[in-house]
Amino acid sequence: MKKYIALLRGINVGGNNKISMRELKELFEQNGFQQVSTYINSGNIIFSSDITDEILLKEEGERIILQRFHLTILVAIISADDLISALQHTPSWWGEDKASKHNAIFVIPPATSEEIMHGVGESKPEYEKVDYYGRVIFWSAPIDTFSRTRWSKVVGSSVYDSITIRNSNTTKKLLELVQ
Repeated sequence: MKKYIALLRGINVGGNNKISMRELKELFEQNGFQQVSTYINSGNIIFSSDITDEILLKEEGERIILQRFHLTILVAIISADDLISALQHTPSWWGEDKASKHNAIFVIPPATSEEIMHGVGESKPEYEKVDYYGRVIFWSAPIDTFSRTRWSKVVGSSVYDSITIRNSNTTKKLLELVQ
């Protein structure tokens, strides 16, 4: 039995794609996932499964959400081990400066971190810092110059359908919950 996190993209944002976390937890339990819990309303589901193929887990998550809620939601799956490893390799600057935004950008396969980095383009070092480990891209930028960064525009980019984003506080809490 292996522990995973499903990161749902774009639910409960601005009144769109509303899904109750209680109902989501029940749905995952009813479909054979074990030790299911959720964290905050943005679609973070921690669970255990005998299935070790993350693509199959992703597809099953998307299928049951579509079937139950009639919503096409992208799901990123990351194993607890991969999250732990990524956060053991965070850059020293990530999550530290209180006057900056710090995000973890989770890459949804089959895309790779390298492809996402290339698709977004060169970062602007005078405004932002970007690095990655595995399928997690770490990004930080001062709040007062946030709009000048390349990565602040990722939402409108061609790679947006291959990522989901969590802030550093949420990411660190997910780490705590899977340990």
